[in-house]
Amino acid sequence: MSSEKLKYSILYIEDEKAIRENYVTYLKRFYETVYESANAEEAYEIYKNKKPDILIIDIQLPGKSGIEFLQDIREFDHSVRAIMLTAMSDVTTLVNASELKLTKYLVKPISRDELKDALDIAVKEIVNYTTHTNKLVHVQDDFYWDYDKESLIENGKELLLTRKERKLLSLLFSNLNSVVESEDIIFELWYDYDNAKISSLKTLVKTLRKKLPQNFIKNIFGIGYMIEA
Repeated sequence: MSSEKLKYSILYIEDEKAIRENYVTYLKRFYETVYESANAEEAYEIYKNKKPDILIIDIQLPGKSGIEFLQDIREFDHSVRAIMLTAMSDVTTLVNASELKLTKYLVKPISRDELKDALDIAVKEIVNYTTHTNKLVHVQDDFYWDYDKESLIENGKELLLTRKERKLLSLLFSNLNSVVESEDIIFELWYDYDNAKISSLKTLVKTLRKKLPQNFIKNIFGIGYMIEA
C-alpha cells in the first residue's frame, strides 16, 4: 500500500480491548476510516449507520458470536467484504458456512502482515465487484460469469458445476485478472493444507477445464491460478 490512505472504511470487531486498540491504530495508518466495536450488537448498529466496506470479525464475541453476526448481515448484504479471525479449534465450524462469503479467515495469533494481505484481497474484491455493476462479466466465447448467482453461463444456459467447482470459480472471479495462490485456494476449499490437498486441487482444475474453453483457467507455474477477462 502507498503512503496515501485508502478511501475504504473498516469495522473491526474484537472484545479484547488491548488487541482491538492495537490493530485499530495499525489500520488507521492505511485506511481513512476505521470503526471499532467490542460486541456484535454494537457492531450491528455501527454497520447499519456507517455501512463500512470491510468487516474484520473475531469469531468469539460475548453474546452473539461473530458467525451469527455475519449471518445476520448476509441475509441482505452480499457485497460487504468480511475477514473472520478464529482460533484453530474454530476452523471446523466454518467448513459448512459457505453462505458467509468470507474473503479470508485468519487463525490466531495473527501477524500484521497476514491482516494486511487479507485486506489487500478484500480491496481487490471490492474493486472487481464495483467494476462489474451489472454482476455479469464476459470471459471468452459465449461464456459469462454471474456474480450474484455465482454461476457460469454458456450460450444463455447455466453450466452444471459441482459445489467445489463453483467455489473455485467464485474465488477466481472475485480476484479477476489476478493470481490466486494455490495455498489460499486449498484453505478456502478444504480448510486444510497438505500434499493430498495439492493433488486434489490439480484434479479439480483438470476436471473443471473439460467443461471450459482452452486457457479459461490459467496456471501460473509454482504460484497458483487465475482467470483473465
